[in-house]
Formats: sequence, C-alpha cells, structure tokens
Amino acid sequence: MKLGTEVVNGTVKTYYADGDGGLVIQSETDITPFIEKNKAEYAQIDEKAKWKELTKVASIPFAVIQLLNQKGIMRGLHIVDQTALKAWLNDPENRFFRTRPGRV
Repeated sequence: MKLGTEVVNGTVKTYYADGDGGLVIQSETDITPFIEKNKAEYAQIDEKAKWKELTKVASIPFAVIQLLNQKGIMRGLHIVDQTALKAWLNDPENRFFRTRPGRV
C-alpha cells in the first residue's frame, strides 16, 4: 500500500507499507539532472518577455506527477484542478520545476 510521496533535496521519495503493519519500503528517484535542465531553460528566458498562447512554463518528472495525483491536482497525466496546479507552480518551493519566470 502506498503511504505517500514527497520531494526532498532533489529526490522524490515514495513510501509503501507491506500490508501487514510492518516493513516500510522507500523508493527514491534522483531528479537533480531534471532540475538542472529546468534551471538552464529558466535562465534563457527574459522575465519581461511577453507570454504567448502556448508558452512552456514548467517541466515536471513522472515521479512528481505521482505527488500531484495524490493531491488531487492531476489524474494520470490529465490536469483536473487547473487553479491548484497554477498555485503549486507559483509556490517558491516548486520553482525548480519552472522553465519560465513570471506567475502562471
């Protein structure tokens, strides 16, 4: 049974229970290279540049999409709560998933 997912220092950690109330298994995914790529894209955009209709604002790894599914923001790869996703992307704690400055 999945207990939860969190992002800590560039690592996505997912916790599972064995179902018998015992062992908890932790799965870790290092997303540091992913974050570095996002930072490079972010740095290439002028903060004063105008937004276009199809502007890329973020790049989110699948391991983090699991977290967004858990929060009810997404279902699979489908966004079910656009307002919550915008708030999540605008949260300074999630800035490293952004590929463009400004507010979503």
